[in-house]
Amino acid sequence: MLATIAAILQRVLEWFIIFLMVVLTIVVIVAVMFRLGGSSLSWYDEIAAIILAWITYYGAALAALKRRHIGFDTVLLSLPVRTRMIGVAFAEAVTIGFFLLLTWAGWKVLLVLQGMSLVSITWMPVQVTQSVIPIGAMLFVICQLLSLPDYWRKTARGISLEHAEIEDEVENEMRKAGTA
Repeated sequence: MLATIAAILQRVLEWFIIFLMVVLTIVVIVAVMFRLGGSSLSWYDEIAAIILAWITYYGAALAALKRRHIGFDTVLLSLPVRTRMIGVAFAEAVTIGFFLLLTWAGWKVLLVLQGMSLVSITWMPVQVTQSVIPIGAMLFVICQLLSLPDYWRKTARGISLEHAEIEDEVENEMRKAGTA
């Protein structure tokens, strides 16, 4: 069931990030064309920065779901299994704790921003643009938790997720060693 939820969430995040990247590309191209034409769009800088922030937050959640964020697998896997798993539990607790704190702080920021609008597009509430903070942080937590069981199993078995290109080779060798 977790795998199904993770697969659906992965697909939704991938398509949403692709959509955001296409929108950002169009915004940049239009802004460049206007600048080449001698005029500048007043809203370009603000909107482009917001879209880039959204790509970053939602991309980080996708990276967490796929366990492709920055890590130190090589160091972790060099530790004895018991110490390694304590390290994984500690790292997960710290990471999830940080993103829960970010979710709470992001929510508090949204409350402060109530009634404010963007400078260049006055009809757009700042709360909408900044909602990415608590939503993205909570998505990161959800993605981290969805990917944790598989990560836990693979780390316990000594399989590196940072070196995915050799993951199948390592699993095959472990199977051979287990059956020999």
